[in-house]
Amino acid sequence: MCWTENERLSLRGCYDPAPHPILAQLAETPALQRLALVGMNCGCEYTAFPRFSRGRAYSRYVHSLGVGAIVWHFTRDAKQAAAGLLHDIATPAFAHVVDFLNGDHLTQSSTEDGTRERIAQSPEIQSVLAAWGLCTDDVADYHRYPIADNDSPRLSADRLEYTLGNALNYGFAELATLRALYADLAVGQNEEGRPELVFRTPACAADFGRLALRCAKVYVSPEDRCAMQALAELLARAIDQGILSRADLDTTEPQIILALQQSALSDAWTEFCCLGRIETAPAPPDERPWRQIRAKKRYIDPLTPSAGRLSRWDPAFARDLSAYLAASQSEYVLAEPSD
Repeated sequence: MCWTENERLSLRGCYDPAPHPILAQLAETPALQRLALVGMNCGCEYTAFPRFSRGRAYSRYVHSLGVGAIVWHFTRDAKQAAAGLLHDIATPAFAHVVDFLNGDHLTQSSTEDGTRERIAQSPEIQSVLAAWGLCTDDVADYHRYPIADNDSPRLSADRLEYTLGNALNYGFAELATLRALYADLAVGQNEEGRPELVFRTPACAADFGRLALRCAKVYVSPEDRCAMQALAELLARAIDQGILSRADLDTTEPQIILALQQSALSDAWTEFCCLGRIETAPAPPDERPWRQIRAKKRYIDPLTPSAGRLSRWDPAFARDLSAYLAASQSEYVLAEPSD
């Protein structure tokens, strides 16, 4: 397998030096390889907003490799690790932009709907699973495995990987810092008596909690919300005009971009890519296309067995988290081309 530098960095260099062979075999399948051309930043990386346009490349494929490796590292269970690896297999091009297109942007779950079908219909995946004595039911729903996934504000492999990956991508932390935070993790029991990834030391829990909240604020920033809404509206136009079909959304981002560039919506795609400045207002001040755009608020309140959830013993974090969760997203926002 030809590993890129980012893949070696995220999968082998940090999460687990020797992941189970099933992960490498599944990673070779066409259904997984497609995710190398689906980004983690939901189309925002094609805009001119500096936070996204200057970031490192970060694909759903790299994220999936990381989740699988994390689950293996903490469970040593090939079934759970494979479920973690395959959890994003149905993610469409531009990922959660399609949730905006589907009107599901506050829960962002519609893009998971085809996971079982994708796994069941891939002969390559089925062959690998069979070789390891597994079946579709074992790996099609990673929500069954709390180390792979759980509900906010708990910490799971999925939430952990995209927090560490985006913290690196956005320049919020250096790799050495992220490695140290990862090394402090263990499997513990949460308040419900269920397994959860926990921090051994309160200091690491505090550092990670603040880092995760900083990333969470990016996910609901006006730049992010405007870019995703604008791209969803562009995709809707392309579908209405017959330039794209719904099935095309299950291909790759370069394929869809090429179709847009070769169509009557070429200028609209170029205008989207030029978006780089945000205006906000309590009410629309003019006739430009102002929007009220709400988005799902992701957050993590890390647990340390000796101290409890971070928000219980760190007043500053508790205030910041409460303010984040209480923010109404009721302002009107407008994305404009960079000056």
